[in-house]
Amino acid sequence: MPGRLAIDFGTSNTRVAVWNEAAQTAELLHVPDYGRVYRQGDSQVSVVPSLIHYAEDRRRWIGSQVLQQNLYSSPRTFRWMKRYIVNRSPLKLRLDGQQLSPFDAGRDFLSSVLLFAAAELNLSQEEVAFTAPVEAFEHYEDWLGEVAKAAGMPRFRLIDEPSAAALGYGAPIQPGDVYLIFDFGGGTLDVSAILIEAEPQRQNGRRCRVLGKAGTDLGGMTLDQWIFQDVLRQNRRSDADEEVRQVSNALLVECERAKERLSFDEQVDISVVNPETGLTLTAQLTRSRLEELLDEHDAYRLLDQTVRRALNSARERGYLEEHIKAVLMVGGSSHIPSVQRTLRRIFGRERVMLGRPLDAIARGAAAFVAGVDFYDHIQHDYAIRHLRRDQGGYDYRPLVSRGTPYPTPEAVARLTVKAAYDGQTHLGLAIFEMGDSALRGGQPVELVFDPSGAARVMPVEPDESERRHLFWMNEGQPTFLVADPPARRGEPRFEIEFSVDGNKRLLLTARDLQTRRLLYQAYPVVKLT
Repeated sequence: MPGRLAIDFGTSNTRVAVWNEAAQTAELLHVPDYGRVYRQGDSQVSVVPSLIHYAEDRRRWIGSQVLQQNLYSSPRTFRWMKRYIVNRSPLKLRLDGQQLSPFDAGRDFLSSVLLFAAAELNLSQEEVAFTAPVEAFEHYEDWLGEVAKAAGMPRFRLIDEPSAAALGYGAPIQPGDVYLIFDFGGGTLDVSAILIEAEPQRQNGRRCRVLGKAGTDLGGMTLDQWIFQDVLRQNRRSDADEEVRQVSNALLVECERAKERLSFDEQVDISVVNPETGLTLTAQLTRSRLEELLDEHDAYRLLDQTVRRALNSARERGYLEEHIKAVLMVGGSSHIPSVQRTLRRIFGRERVMLGRPLDAIARGAAAFVAGVDFYDHIQHDYAIRHLRRDQGGYDYRPLVSRGTPYPTPEAVARLTVKAAYDGQTHLGLAIFEMGDSALRGGQPVELVFDPSGAARVMPVEPDESERRHLFWMNEGQPTFLVADPPARRGEPRFEIEFSVDGNKRLLLTARDLQTRRLLYQAYPVVKLT
């Protein structure tokens, strides 16, 4: 049955929306105690800060409770959980004799919000919609499944954030138009070109077809990290200094607040005092200096590059830049004036709109779970890993390309599987989801918290970076082809075809070339995203 509830789990804030069937629109649900209200134009938007604090007395404080208790900078508080989860960060904090990861904290936070909303709406056997960034791996979907199960609501649907934003802006959008969704939130930047398709046979809702997508690991949290580093440079200090480590969380809070204020003020002061040692860290940050930081870290190039990638994908489907009717900006970082100027430089002032930056995604997800749907395409590249026998190591053979529409009318790939040694009876394929690792030059860094809760800027090692951008999807069942009689080394033994069905499942058809037996016909191997 169609659902009503949607959860947009954000890096900084989480939104809860519910579908109003009578009014045929989505509305944000205020969560008492957990939520807080922001002003958005002439209306108010209720959000739940994405925070959870584990108190020493075993109580948990959620969302606004953390802020009201003045616990935001506590080493026992988790924040930015979504970004760490998406990146599969190994970060763990030791609290009260146990190790807690962002996966654990995010599950506790989101299931608490979900349980409250479900009780408020008296949900029963209904699907729930979750949103996910374009660059999320399958492990993120699996994690969301664990959250829903922990809340006693195992039935859920997943919609990517750009497509949800398109549905959320549905009121002013007209069928047949092409829009660019620019989602610049706390954790990621996602850009999606969307075609609004008319469906005369449907009385309610609209369908969106995604023409092109692109995402990059750039968000408000990244900007906070750059400001954090700049403040330390101005004070000639390092995050490795013990005095600095003791106030690193408090400094991060001030950096985040300074970034938000600079969207409206020209200059802000940052000041943090270590009450134990008297160390004072002060800095003056101007809007122009913030823009310099973005420029120094190639943020504008990344922004432009991500937009161009989405436009190039749309161009391959026959839609050019001039077909974009409007750019719909969502996410808190879309408030940054220089970001708005960059979009206006590309598309012109009249085409850039900032109407629903905070709640469009949640509203669109609620519409989606209620039955307002869209046509989509595969969001990642997929490949088969094979061994380089002459040089050692592995190569990856493309299998399904990002942007492939589904269901596919014919096979997307054909290949022959050979035996590796005489007498081999079990053969298979290692299928990988390929992430977008070419984000910026140089060695990537990330903000992490050490076991004491202090913040540090640390480099991401090459092996760790590769692990985050390559996901072995069928690791639990890499061999599924049985050769009877056994195969000989180098013998072409199985002929394989792959296709994708309407549920984004990779289907396999396999035939034994020696016996001519058909082993599998459209057999689902893995779920694509």
